[in-house]
This record gives sequence, C-alpha cells and structure tokens, in this order.
Amino acid sequence: MTVTLPDDLSLAPLGSTPRPIGEWLTTFHLATVVLDPYTNESSWVLRTAVRILEALRGSHARVNLLVTANEADTRAFLGPLAEQFLVFTDPDRAVVKAMGLSSLPAFVFIRVDGSIDAQAEGWNPAEWRAVADTITRTTAWQSPTIPVAGDPVAFAGSPSLG
Repeated sequence: MTVTLPDDLSLAPLGSTPRPIGEWLTTFHLATVVLDPYTNESSWVLRTAVRILEALRGSHARVNLLVTANEADTRAFLGPLAEQFLVFTDPDRAVVKAMGLSSLPAFVFIRVDGSIDAQAEGWNPAEWRAVADTITRTTAWQSPTIPVAGDPVAFAGSPSLG
C-alpha cells in the first residue's frame, strides 16, 4: 500500500516556522532519516545515517533528519549535525504517524508528489540499501555502500510512537 502524505502536514525545521510539506517538495524529493533521540537504537545508527545522507547529498533528493523531539532536545542529540543538515522536529510525532511508521530509526524516501516510495524501519542494512537504491534510481545518482565496516549489526528499532 502506498502512503501519500496529506497536503496540510507541516514540517518544522530547526529555528524556523513550520511549513506544509508541499512547500518542501516543490523541486526536490526528500531523503529522510527519522530518529528518536530518547532511545539507544537511534543513537546506534546516527553515524551510519549521516554517512548515507552525505553520499546522497548531491542527488535531487533533499537529505534531512526528522527528530521526534522539541528543538532543545534535537540540538542536544545532534550536536554539530544540527548545523550540517536540514533538520525537522516532530515532538508530537504527527509526521511519524502520517508516514505510517511503527519503529525507529527509519529511512524514508518521499517523492515530490508526497508519496512514500520506499521506507525501512529499524536498522536492517539490506532494507536501508533498498531505500537508497530507490532514491538513486529516481535521481540518477550513485548508491552508497550499505553496510560498511563499523556499521551496527541489524536491530529491530524501538516503537515509533514512544
């Protein structure tokens, strides 16, 4: 089943006013890693997620992090990464619910029409590679290597709704 995000769904970037998702999708798709800063699972995959997003940065997908926390906790969790990436906050988990996610961390590819074309929940290298491959096929980009030495072993993730 394909999930299409509602037009009135807002994304709240750090330090700025929330805007409807359609305004974020006017030119580029979104390559989104969803993290819960209150769980170990999201911290275990953070370095790997950054590596994957960096490899996709030049594609026609806007790479970003979506963190299920307020601005202060998001900045505390990400540290300097908060300045290196487009970061959205989702403290009430409305975006996570709209995406239909059941566990975090997650890797989600949102097309310019608001449809979720691929997603992976928890950390499973093969599933994250499939999302990255979908992104790179769509954007004519080179897919990152997943996994690499130093990436965590696969794990199921934590409940997405806290």
